[in-house]
Amino acid sequence: MSFENVKKVWMNGKLVDLADAKISIFTHALHYGSGVFEGERCYNTARGPAIFRLEDHLDRLFWSAKIYRMAIPFTVEELRKATLEVVRANDFKACYIRPLVYRGYGSLGVNPFPNPVDVAIGCYEWGRYLGADSLEQGVDACCSSWMRIAPNTMPAMAKATANYANSQLIKMEAITNGYHEGIAMDHNGRISEGSGENLFLVWKGRLYTPPLSASTLPGITRLSVIQLARELDFQMEEKTIPREMIYAADEMFFSGTAAEITPIRSVDRIPVGNGKRGPMTEALQKAFFDIVEGKVADRYGWLTPVYASVPAGVQ
Repeated sequence: MSFENVKKVWMNGKLVDLADAKISIFTHALHYGSGVFEGERCYNTARGPAIFRLEDHLDRLFWSAKIYRMAIPFTVEELRKATLEVVRANDFKACYIRPLVYRGYGSLGVNPFPNPVDVAIGCYEWGRYLGADSLEQGVDACCSSWMRIAPNTMPAMAKATANYANSQLIKMEAITNGYHEGIAMDHNGRISEGSGENLFLVWKGRLYTPPLSASTLPGITRLSVIQLARELDFQMEEKTIPREMIYAADEMFFSGTAAEITPIRSVDRIPVGNGKRGPMTEALQKAFFDIVEGKVADRYGWLTPVYASVPAGVQ
C-alpha cells in the first residue's frame, strides 16, 4: 500500500490536493464511527484501466447509508463520474478506490442527525492484500476468539466503518499469534467470515459459503465467485458451516475486493487439504483474473473503463 503517488482526492463535489483534504477534529465520524464506505479495485486490463463492478459497489454504498439513515447528497451517477474522475486525476493504471460517506462537523453526541453527510473518494496503489505470494502459496488463518457482530446489535449487511472495530480485533489477534488472518464465528458458533473477507470451502467435491444470515457482508467478489462457480458447473451451496467442517475441508479460500481470491493453506496449524492451493480454487482464480485483467471478454459487464470508449462486454 502506498500513498506517495496520490495527487488528488474528491471531496463533496471537488477535486482537491491530498494535502488539502482535511476534516475537523470534531467530525462526528471520528468520535462515533458514523460512516459507510466501499472498497473498489481498478485493474490495468488489456484495454486500459477499468473498475471492477463499480455499479454494484455504488449500489451497496447507497443502501448501507440508507440503513444508517444517511441521505447521500449526490446521485449514483454523480458518484460514478466522481470515481472515474479521481482515478484519472491521479493517473493510476491500477489502484484501490475508497469512497467514504460520513457524518461531518456539526455537533457531538450520540444523535447524529445535526451533522451534515459528507462524501469523499480517494484512491491509491495497492498490491496483494495478504502478501505478494498469497494468491499461489495461500495464507495461514486461525479461528478467532472474537465473535462476529450479532443480529440486532449492528447491521452486518451494511459496510459501515463502525463494524470494522470488530474486524480490527479479529485481525490483530491473528497477527499477534503469527497468522495472516482470522476467521470469526457468528452468534451461533458457526463460521461467518474473515476480518475483511468472505470465506469459501470445498468439501467432498462441493463448494460452500456461509449465508448472509451468518453475519456476513454481502460481498461483491463473493457474488462473483458464486456466478463463476455455476458457470464452471461446480456444485455450489450457501450453507451454515460448523467450525469442525473447516478442519476437514479439502480447499478453502477468502474472497474480497482487497483479498480477491486468496487460498487458505492452514487453519489453527491444521493443513487445509494437502496444504496447497486446490484445483477448484485455482480454476476460480483463473476465471476471475481472466475477466478483470481483460484477457477474455467481459461477459458479465463487470468492468467500467476509466477512459470510456469501449462498451462493457466488447472485446
